[in-house]
Amino acid sequence: MNTAGLLKSRIVDPIVEQLTQGLSVERIAMTIAVGLCLAVIPVIGVTTILCFLAAWALRLNQPIIQLINWSSAALQLLLIIPFIRLGEAIFRAPRMTRSLEELVATAKADPVGTMAKLGETLGHAVVAWLAAAPLIIAAVYFAARPLLSALARRVATARPGDIHDVA
Repeated sequence: MNTAGLLKSRIVDPIVEQLTQGLSVERIAMTIAVGLCLAVIPVIGVTTILCFLAAWALRLNQPIIQLINWSSAALQLLLIIPFIRLGEAIFRAPRMTRSLEELVATAKADPVGTMAKLGETLGHAVVAWLAAAPLIIAAVYFAARPLLSALARRVATARPGDIHDVA
């Protein structure tokens, strides 16, 4: 299957399925926004439980939030260093000199030891992520809403009567 077909079957089709089951565009957009924000937290290994808890607490869609989370693993890795750098700037901390590859290798070899050695750096990165989180959620939510509304209208014209609560 080509990339476009894979994206359609793994991402677009589940969203369309939820749109045809009565979820509002706003709830789906919020699910995507919260899921993406939690998926990029600069701490590896916690996103699935965080997404589960957020979806449960906020009554968001579990399958969609986990789909967004799992499909964003590469983005999480790409954003670890920028969050570390932002945390260093916020706290005026010395610059960490390890590369992402070194961090991943160290974490795989000794996860507990890595957390102990890099605890302060990761703490700074998490604070940076917390500062960015409202911006991430707002940007993704407001970008997703019109796209989801257009998708909902398209699905509604294809299947009249199937879409509910479309804004």
